[in-house]
Order: sequence, then structure tokens, then C-alpha cells
Amino acid sequence: MARQPSSPALAGPVRTCIGCRRRAAKRELLRVTAGSDADGRPAAVPDPPATAPGRGAHLHPTTECYDLAVRRRAFGRALRVQPGLPAAPVGDYLATRTDQQDQHDQRDHPDAVPTTT
Repeated sequence: MARQPSSPALAGPVRTCIGCRRRAAKRELLRVTAGSDADGRPAAVPDPPATAPGRGAHLHPTTECYDLAVRRRAFGRALRVQPGLPAAPVGDYLATRTDQQDQHDQRDHPDAVPTTT
């Protein structure tokens, strides 16, 4: 008996977002690893090039998925480290990335009305 795919075929490696728990192509997700924050304390840190050694977790690069992962305390569990692992460096990275994207969009579309949140 042939197995029926539950979702459309994704090209390349597939990972699950620790925030929304949806599967996506690896290239669409941000890799996160256990590392240190600016003060040297253990924290979840972004690994955009996905080259850091060790265990990694994957997250859609959106504040929605980040907020879900924080609320679910998914970083520590996914990285198999202490429960309640702080993830502020990941949030800072996403905020910076969002700001840069907004600036890019305004340059490409000068007539667009900026949205506020």
C-alpha cells in the first residue's frame, strides 16, 4: 500500500518550526543554536548561515513564530538544554531583520504608506 503524502512535496531538506509546528523547507527557516548572550549567559542565538556546530532548532523568521516559541518554552526543549532558555538574542535579530526589510520596502516602493504596529 502506497503512503499518501500529508502535504505537498517540499524540495530539499524539510524541518519543523518550533513556533507554529508547521513543516517547511530548511532554507525558509532560521536556524537557532544554544550559545551565549551579550553578557555571556546561556541563551538561544540565531545562526543565519546555519554553520554553527551542535544541535540546532528551526524557526520561521517571523515575530509570530518567535512569540509562539517563547510562550511554549520551545527553545530549551528543542535544543535539549536547560528549561526556560532565554531567547532574547533571537528576538533582537528578528527585530533588526524586520526593520531592515521595512527600510528596503520603502526604498523599493516610495509611494507605499508605511504600516505601524
